[in-house]
Amino acid sequence: MSEAAAPAPRPFTDLLHAQRVWDTELPSFDPATAPPAPLPLFHAWFADAVAAGQPEPHAMSLATADADGLPDVRTLLLHGADERGFHFASHATSAKGHQLAARPYAALGFYWPALGRQVRVRGPVLRCTPAESHADLHARSTGALAAALTGAQSEVVESVDTLHRTADAAWERAQAEPDAEAPTWTRYVVEPAQAEFFQGDARRRHIRLRYRRTEAGTGIWTRELLWP
Repeated sequence: MSEAAAPAPRPFTDLLHAQRVWDTELPSFDPATAPPAPLPLFHAWFADAVAAGQPEPHAMSLATADADGLPDVRTLLLHGADERGFHFASHATSAKGHQLAARPYAALGFYWPALGRQVRVRGPVLRCTPAESHADLHARSTGALAAALTGAQSEVVESVDTLHRTADAAWERAQAEPDAEAPTWTRYVVEPAQAEFFQGDARRRHIRLRYRRTEAGTGIWTRELLWP
């Protein structure tokens, strides 16, 4: 007796159109109650995302431009958000490291679907001091140190076996030398020139509040309500 044929996969378009967006009750947001600067609102919204059970709320998209001015984007983790700006780290020799060295400007995007919220940040990027970069690296897990010690981010690797051997050796070194140096590991900070907060609404009455810094290096912001 022949086995029953597996059901044919659904066409991509059918799968795409069947997906739901914000299939839950969303919080309200009154922009009139927003603080005069974006950082306190970001901290509050981040805490809300954590409380709502949003997986990996510290994950963010980082957009940069290459040597030809073409956009590039990837997902990485936020390492801090303070009065200086939004912090992340990478190898200075990575693709994003080279791009930021040539064009030190970036955009960040956070998406917390559990609350129907997004935060977008744009601004110049500065390299932190070597001491800050060292402290950043060694405040993280053994796995993070091992990945940093591999030190070939964005380069071509000849095979999966080579990847595994190198990664395993780096892991062993990270365990044996928890203070090991990764000279190219660099902490960066995006100084926000603009920060936009988006609150989704089931009836598409989305709220978009944009902060614009009125003058570089100051803590004075202009707030603007945008059409969704």
